[in-house]
Amino acid sequence: MAENLSLQNFDWDAYEAQQQGKQNEEEIQKYNETLSAIKDNEVVEGTVISINKREVVVNVGYKSDGIVPAAEFRYNPDLKVGDKVEVYIQSQEDTKGQLVLSHKEARTARAWDRVNEAYNAGEIVTGYIKWRSKGGMIVDVLGMEAFLPGSQIDVKPVRDYDILVGKTMEFKIVKLNPEFRNVVVSHKALIEAELEAQKQEIVSKLEKGQVLEGTVKNITNYGVFIDLGGVDGLIHITDLSWGRVNDPHELLQLDQKINVVILDFDEEKKRIALGLKQLAPHPWDALDPNLKVGDKVHGKVVVMADYGAFVEIAEGVEGLVHVSEMSWSQHLRSANDFLKVGDEVDAVILTLDRAERKMSLGIKQLKDDPWANVETKYAVGTRHWAKVRNFTNFGVFVEIEEGVDGLIHISDLSWTKKIKHPNEFTQIGAQIEVVVLDIDVANRRLSLGHKQLEENPWEELEAKFGVDTVVEGKVVEINDKGAVISLEDGVEAFCTTRHLQKEDKTPVAVGDTLNFKVIEFNRDAKRILVSHLRTWEERKEAPAKAAKATKAKAEEPQLDMPKVEKTTLGDLSALAELKASMEAEAEKPAKKTAKKAAKKDDAAE
Repeated sequence: MAENLSLQNFDWDAYEAQQQGKQNEEEIQKYNETLSAIKDNEVVEGTVISINKREVVVNVGYKSDGIVPAAEFRYNPDLKVGDKVEVYIQSQEDTKGQLVLSHKEARTARAWDRVNEAYNAGEIVTGYIKWRSKGGMIVDVLGMEAFLPGSQIDVKPVRDYDILVGKTMEFKIVKLNPEFRNVVVSHKALIEAELEAQKQEIVSKLEKGQVLEGTVKNITNYGVFIDLGGVDGLIHITDLSWGRVNDPHELLQLDQKINVVILDFDEEKKRIALGLKQLAPHPWDALDPNLKVGDKVHGKVVVMADYGAFVEIAEGVEGLVHVSEMSWSQHLRSANDFLKVGDEVDAVILTLDRAERKMSLGIKQLKDDPWANVETKYAVGTRHWAKVRNFTNFGVFVEIEEGVDGLIHISDLSWTKKIKHPNEFTQIGAQIEVVVLDIDVANRRLSLGHKQLEENPWEELEAKFGVDTVVEGKVVEINDKGAVISLEDGVEAFCTTRHLQKEDKTPVAVGDTLNFKVIEFNRDAKRILVSHLRTWEERKEAPAKAAKATKAKAEEPQLDMPKVEKTTLGDLSALAELKASMEAEAEKPAKKTAKKAAKKDDAAE
């Protein structure tokens, strides 16, 4: 009875729910046992189940598939559905319940170990060129970024790196830096072994004088490198052309195919010297056989030097125009003052040596030599205008015309001025009138004068500035010995320091105007000495001298003479005066004759 009552009160719904829950847990457990056990931050292998432009779906045996950005597989353009790939578990479930995977991090986690294994084994690896960097490219190799130097891309210089970006190539790992985990790879190393065998074969067949076809590989300022089919040779800039070459780019271009001749080679060092100009005949051999000394030629200046210019009259045929042969003028310091590279000029052949392949040219010979008729054109005594070219301490060098120079001695600049240096009188570049004094044809020099344009004023000056004459002058210069005094008519005199003293003892300054007494006049030496001291010193001494004379006269003893003697003395004094007057009249013609003779001598000088 009791048992029937307990069955009636049993909760069958709860019991069924409990049984159902146990069944579900068992089923879930069995399902979970069929899934892979994964953890966050670990690397697992998965299978690619779908691919589109943005993402790759990977099944790792988990309850949900994972998504990997397609960009992480750029290094592997051949990826397809079914391929096994390694992925890194970033999160088993994101906010959307999605498994988050990364192929890049999986490769990075294993990359360094794989790179070391490949390096030690000498294994050839595949890499994806990601972008260009300074001096080379950045390559994705086994999940690590490696550096590919520009020189290691190919055996031939690569001129456009950008075309390689995005490409997949094979590389050899050539250098590792464990401290910084730097990797350096090379594509060139893979093909050098094969090329080395080709080089050995090519070099073994080379002979001097052999003509080969090659391709311009590189152009430098000293020559051109030619690819002979696996081995390189150099054409030095001097072997490019018989003419002068300033820049090899003017003759050849990259990738151009040309024929070259082997000049020399070193089998051990694999160095091959090539020539291009040797395939053409030497220009001197083709030079006109009728060309001779004295002939006129036309050419172009190709090289300049201080001592002259090299003129190319035909390709590979040059002549030197020395600076002395450029102009009749004596003022050319450098050839660069007269010509420059690129100038086209006419010239005359001065020397010609076909055996030595040398030629000297002249340009001035195309003009008449100005000294040929200089004695007629610039005769002694003729006046001309000249240009001041240079100064020396002793005179002025001038040029009357191109090639005709002369010297004005410092003493021939002025009759009256004392000139210490010619730059006090004129300046370089100025025009000055001159008189030809002498002609030296042998040395191509003229002696010229400037003061000779005027008459010698010293004869007339003697009357104006004679001894004891008092004149007014201006102090223009003061030195240790005295002062230079400017008088009328541009005449200069000199006053010594002692004779420069003022009455009031104040110092004399440049610019002062004072009275001076001439104490010496030397016409031959063209010298006048004056004194300011004498002008006031004699004036002060005059009364004292007069008093002294009066006193002396008064103190003279009175002689008792008859009146007749006094009359006789007076008569004698009158006669003496008459005699002196007559003698002075007699000397006048003689003085006039002597004066004329002196004037004639000065003109002759």
